[in-house]
Amino acid sequence: MSLRTAGSVLVVFLWSVTVVLGQDGWSVTYTTQSICTLRGSTVDLFCSYTYPRGYTVTTTFWFTKKYDVENYVSLLDDPDYKGRVTYRSNKKNGHTLKITDLRESDSATYMFRFITDQTRGKYFGSPGVTLSVTDLQVKVTTTWWSTTLTCSTTCTLTGNPTYTWYRNSKIVQEDSSPSYTVQFKTEDSFYCAVKGINSPAVSFEGHSYFQVTYTQQRICTLKGTSVDISCSYTYPSGHTVSETIWYTKGKLEEASQILSPGYGRRVEYLGNMQSDSILRITDLREEDSAEYKFRFRTDQTTWEPTFPGTTLTVTGLQVKVTPATVTEGQKVTVTCSTTCTLSDNPNATYIWYKNGHVTNQSNSLFLNPVSSEDAGRYSCSVEGHEDLPSDEETLTVRYGPKNTSVSVSPSGEIVEGSSVTLTCSSDANPPVDKYTWYKKNVTSPKASGQSYNITNIISEDRGEYYCKAENTISSNNSTTLMIIVAGKQTSVLTAAVGIIVVVLVLILCLSGLMWFRKKASKSPSDTRDTADGQGDSSPVYDNVSSLAMSPKDNQDDIHYASVHFSHSKNQEVPLYSTVQQSQTQKQEEDVQYSAVKFNRPTAATRPVAAQASEENSSVLYSTVNKPRTKKS
Repeated sequence: MSLRTAGSVLVVFLWSVTVVLGQDGWSVTYTTQSICTLRGSTVDLFCSYTYPRGYTVTTTFWFTKKYDVENYVSLLDDPDYKGRVTYRSNKKNGHTLKITDLRESDSATYMFRFITDQTRGKYFGSPGVTLSVTDLQVKVTTTWWSTTLTCSTTCTLTGNPTYTWYRNSKIVQEDSSPSYTVQFKTEDSFYCAVKGINSPAVSFEGHSYFQVTYTQQRICTLKGTSVDISCSYTYPSGHTVSETIWYTKGKLEEASQILSPGYGRRVEYLGNMQSDSILRITDLREEDSAEYKFRFRTDQTTWEPTFPGTTLTVTGLQVKVTPATVTEGQKVTVTCSTTCTLSDNPNATYIWYKNGHVTNQSNSLFLNPVSSEDAGRYSCSVEGHEDLPSDEETLTVRYGPKNTSVSVSPSGEIVEGSSVTLTCSSDANPPVDKYTWYKKNVTSPKASGQSYNITNIISEDRGEYYCKAENTISSNNSTTLMIIVAGKQTSVLTAAVGIIVVVLVLILCLSGLMWFRKKASKSPSDTRDTADGQGDSSPVYDNVSSLAMSPKDNQDDIHYASVHFSHSKNQEVPLYSTVQQSQTQKQEEDVQYSAVKFNRPTAATRPVAAQASEENSSVLYSTVNKPRTKKS
């Protein structure tokens, strides 16, 4: 419907009432205590303020609610007013609040607050200005001769507005009176407007009329819930209602079509089929957002209103963290918002969850100052709909290293010559990017890196050690760790093994010495001739047997003779000769040794000795064995 006044804006200027609040030079003066205006219009709220000399105002703002006793929410920071609020001030301490596109949920009490440069210089004016936001509705009063239409509101509009009446989209009256009396035809429709804000239209037939009145023109509800869209309707006497239909998106649809796969089994019609109807939709989805209209048929005609129906907005919950990443000590605001004000709970209480656990109940979370413990995943739900939480948003808190500590491996006593590893641990975000190791009372660092290896420990390594952890935020030192170095220790087992080894070595040495002595004692008796050969340095053995022995000897005597030959060469080759005596009656042998050294004879005159190498000296050993004789 094209309207001549479409797009005009209602601005309420109020100067008639003055409210002065204050004491000791502090005051806030409001121009009015209450305002009634229309949904969709614009309103200006005025005030002025005073304060004692010596103070300087640093902050001014309007508010309707607060985080807690000390923290008030400026409308500029309130997500419900985002993009619809502006402040304006003048040099005479005047201040104006402008709110555009007013909603019924904006109905509240508004107060002004200012803060000075001194600690106690804070003040706000109470009780403030009460704002009421209302819709236009047409009420019909019929007598037998005429019908009176009244442009009705839930409160008396402020500022004595002008009411404009339209008949079939044409202006028929502009007056300060909200009423209009008419004689009408069956096809006529009427609606009223105040500065471009229109009421729903009504239609008539004869002295009766067809009319549909929607219970709510706008509904905002949560995704996943159910909604009832209701209306009441009237029609001339003599008609009987035969069918009611709800449709959407501006198109007539049969009841069977509205129960399409898009809606499935989520739609249900309720009502008495005579004067009211209810459309119930369950398990709401965001795509269900639309304008829903109603029409009905009688046994005589079908009537469809041309004025708007009920606009349904399905919204989810959204968590906003401002800012999403902060450094420890700064402040953070976490808000839970919807795309529209919930119709069934305009002042909803939100339940907050951190990492899936309930943490608070408030409209917003105000973390000042924020700490590392506040980091995590935040979500919210509306009280009464805890089963429909929002998606999670993450708050990241950056902080310097903390809880820095040192551990040692292996644990236990540290002795000289062993090795240990010191490890530095610290909690930080972003993670620690530099570790430095120090020894107490030593200015220069010992090492860098998260681990410090000390190998082949000596007594000078004893002392107190600590590490320093750093990231882009700050640094933090660990507590000191005392390293105590013990001297080397020889165990009893090691000493015993050493003693055993020494004893075994002594036994082996004595055994070897005895073996060599025994061998040396047997060597002269085990001689034999060596084959002749020039230039052969091998010993030559010659055995001689003697059959005649002196009977005077009571024992067998063994005689050894050693003969040495001089050589022109350096090496000596022994020559051995064994003389065996015949046995006598004597039972025992006596062994006698003799050694004779000769100059080497020539080859022609050499006696029974085997030839030795001309290049070597030879030693001739002679052994004489006496035969054993029996004693008489």
